[in-house]
Amino acid sequence: MAGVLNFSSPPLLRPVFRRTVPNTRVSIKASSQFSETPVPSSSVSTKEDPKPVFIPPPNFKPPEPKRFSVRPDKTLDILGASLSLIFRLGTGVFVSGYSASFVSKSEIPADEYALEFAGFKVKENSKLGPRPEKPIEIYEFESCPFCRKVREIVAVLDLDVLFYPCPRNGPNFRPKVAQMGGKQQFPYMMVDPNTGSDGTVPFMLSLGLLTTLTEGFAMIGRLGKGSSYTPSRLPPKPLELWAYEGSPFCKVVREVLVELELPHILRNCARGSPKRQLLYQKAGHFQVPYLDDPNTGVKMFESAEIVEYLKATYVL
Repeated sequence: MAGVLNFSSPPLLRPVFRRTVPNTRVSIKASSQFSETPVPSSSVSTKEDPKPVFIPPPNFKPPEPKRFSVRPDKTLDILGASLSLIFRLGTGVFVSGYSASFVSKSEIPADEYALEFAGFKVKENSKLGPRPEKPIEIYEFESCPFCRKVREIVAVLDLDVLFYPCPRNGPNFRPKVAQMGGKQQFPYMMVDPNTGSDGTVPFMLSLGLLTTLTEGFAMIGRLGKGSSYTPSRLPPKPLELWAYEGSPFCKVVREVLVELELPHILRNCARGSPKRQLLYQKAGHFQVPYLDDPNTGVKMFESAEIVEYLKATYVL
């Protein structure tokens, strides 16, 4: 299929550039440092600029994970993001075919993830079929109700997605969608390896206009966050975020990823997802959001600190 971006190995993500006119003044955006095509102007050197180096902020140290805690200065943010759970009745919190039961602690091995409650462990199951080997590629932005529909269903189906954020005035991926699809309409999906689903549509995604209205109401608490571009440096590799749509802690991180136009692979891990055990093995603890940044080597929990790290590392 023409125009498809394949993501088989961490590629150099090239932004989209506007056509320049010879012998005129050229305005170079921050993302232009990744271009390999020289600007046709006699006043610009054809020497290739060195690739940017991304390093963690000075004296940076990943915080210790603290379950179910909210930093006092972020209380309103989390409360606002939590409104979506009410309007959407928790859609995106559980994977397809989710079920749970209380069992004794001895029934689940110590090296296996399980939620503990009142002296028992919660044994969680799902009815997920085979998952695609490669992530779906989707162009979208956070404060779009139609995009939220898609994010909810990929959480329910436990699919990994390579998101290309398209905030308003974003210089890189919005123009790309117009080139590939003929217009800027979101969400836009390039690659669909979505097989193995049982075809069941969750109730809250099958109500037509009511679904769209409640998707819009779900965003009232965040007042358009995750919709407008903040000038940033485009990294060569997509970030990796372990999260799921129904979590208010994950939402505030996703908003910043979109505003900074940072491509990222979303490892969906709603309740019942087998990937919860994978993260437990990978990090020695399960908690979301969890960020793995291959550009700096940083791996970290805690939504408030992740937001600060992203801004300190990528904002121009």
